Amino acid sequence: MPDSRLDLLAIGETLVDFISTEPVELLSDAEQFRRYLGGSPANIAVTMARLGGRAAIASRVGAGALGQYLRRELEQRGVITDYLRHDPANRTTIIFVTKTQGTPDFEVFHGAHTELLPEDVPDAALERATIVHTSTFALARNPCRQTIIDALRRAAAMGKVVSLDPNYSPRLWPDIDQARAVLTDLYKHVTITKPSLDDAARLFGESLTPEECVRRFHDLGPRTVVLTMGRRGTLLSHDGQVTHIPAQLVDVVDATGAGDAFWGGFLTAWIDGMAPVQCVHVANAVVGQKLQQVGQLTQPLNKAAIYAHVGQ
Repeated sequence: MPDSRLDLLAIGETLVDFISTEPVELLSDAEQFRRYLGGSPANIAVTMARLGGRAAIASRVGAGALGQYLRRELEQRGVITDYLRHDPANRTTIIFVTKTQGTPDFEVFHGAHTELLPEDVPDAALERATIVHTSTFALARNPCRQTIIDALRRAAAMGKVVSLDPNYSPRLWPDIDQARAVLTDLYKHVTITKPSLDDAARLFGESLTPEECVRRFHDLGPRTVVLTMGRRGTLLSHDGQVTHIPAQLVDVVDATGAGDAFWGGFLTAWIDGMAPVQCVHVANAVVGQKLQQVGQLTQPLNKAAIYAHVGQ
């Protein structure tokens, strides 16, 4: 019998990133672009697959050339596409993004991912998974929002580890009060969350210290909060213990998808039973490799070598 288990079921956006070929701060200054597989849940699934895990994506893409491109890219990178639907009525979501060492500038053209329906995420898919993951990007529009809320509630009731990326952006979801209300309700079902300082500032305001940001996320429900702070490192809070882990400084070629690479490394180590602090060290090692290339991780990652390095 084929192995039906999943380490990860990622639910949400699968899209095409058009990343500028030249480094620029503003999208209006970019002239040429190259296409890449994108979308936070898809990126995390790819990272885990590159580390040897069994990761699947539940999402919708268009039925045309870009949707076919995304399926091919996912499958070539080892992601299971049993729950990737081709929507004949909607085009694939695309994003234009700047190549940059900092926070990218971007513009989104919403498409098929926003039409995800409950039948696209059946109980059978959730039952296969150890971890069920989603992003706030995918919560910005219905019917995808309600589909994901329902799926995470079912996953939590099944005893699954539920992880949520609070990557809120007012460009995608202008109604901040609605976003906060949705996340407050959803966080009741979440086990692990990994905000960045930028995420925390957009949700709670810029006046909070990192420690206060961590407490705010804990108050919403998650047992484990991982606050990434760029060059300032990571603040890990798990079961009442807070630990600061320094950043691994590397030469940055492109920062797009760095947070997703961190997620993929962290969740892989979590599944493998590592202590949360070690999970962060693994995540930093994976991010170090991602930052040195443009777009998605394309080659398999040597998990054994990463684990051996972290163990030193």
